[in-house]
Amino acid sequence: MAEIIQKDGTWTFDGDAVHIVPGRDKGVGLLRQTLGAVSVPLHAVAGISFEPGRKSGRLRLRLRDGADPLLQVTAGRLPDSSDPYVLTVETDRTGVAEYFVDEVRNALLLDQVDPGPAAQYLLPGPSVPLTVGAGDGTAAFDGSRITLSWNWKTEEAKSSGGSRSFRVEDLRAVEWFPAAGLENGYLRFVLAASTSSAPDPKYDPHAVELFGFKKDPLMALVAAAVLVRMPHPAAPAAVPAEAAPVRELAAGPAAEPAADDHDVLLRRLRELGELHQAGVLTADEFSAAKQAVLRRF
Repeated sequence: MAEIIQKDGTWTFDGDAVHIVPGRDKGVGLLRQTLGAVSVPLHAVAGISFEPGRKSGRLRLRLRDGADPLLQVTAGRLPDSSDPYVLTVETDRTGVAEYFVDEVRNALLLDQVDPGPAAQYLLPGPSVPLTVGAGDGTAAFDGSRITLSWNWKTEEAKSSGGSRSFRVEDLRAVEWFPAAGLENGYLRFVLAASTSSAPDPKYDPHAVELFGFKKDPLMALVAAAVLVRMPHPAAPAAVPAEAAPVRELAAGPAAEPAADDHDVLLRRLRELGELHQAGVLTADEFSAAKQAVLRRF
């Protein structure tokens, strides 16, 4: 087991997952404090690095694209103080950080973890129920329904219609952008039934406008909690019907490896299991393809 304890937080690696507990230092962002402890399974990790600095270094965990709903919805727009996968390391703990990196990298190599995009979310996202007040409104999510209510900063054109409530299944997309410079940010919910372009967040009854204050990043937690309950971007439903040859590739005779290559056969079994888990293969297709591979051992 490897462990590094800092004011910024504690990271522990037990061989199967990286367990992250945020610290209570003043530099720890409100998002990290609110999110709390996170366990990242090894198969969700794409890489890890340590970036040394003169006053302090950065231990940075890189997740596979599409593995974490929080990273999916923030798309690289989180500052380090809010990023749960960045740890500030004091200079006298550089050796511990480098050892931690080596341990995780060795495990990734031994387990042959695929660093490529994930076909489903591998982390559960923020806990619900969740209520956040920031900008011109409050967003509440109970796991199935989102409710937006307004405050005194809301434009009358938006608040006059009262609070808005809708279900996860009513949505086509969730968007979160932080305030930057003179541009305000927003948390927006795009309804599946919407056919017109979205209005400015200031007037959009399905968006909370963000002004760049301390609690703004917490709206990203609401976005992630909703997003993880929506279809994954790589889910089969998002793939056109004409792209179905992936099923033939998994089960057809052209996909069969050489009979004496056990490593390839084992990899094929793992791939079939992932396709079945992601819903690309039905139970019958998975069973037939698995039996075809097993017969070649």
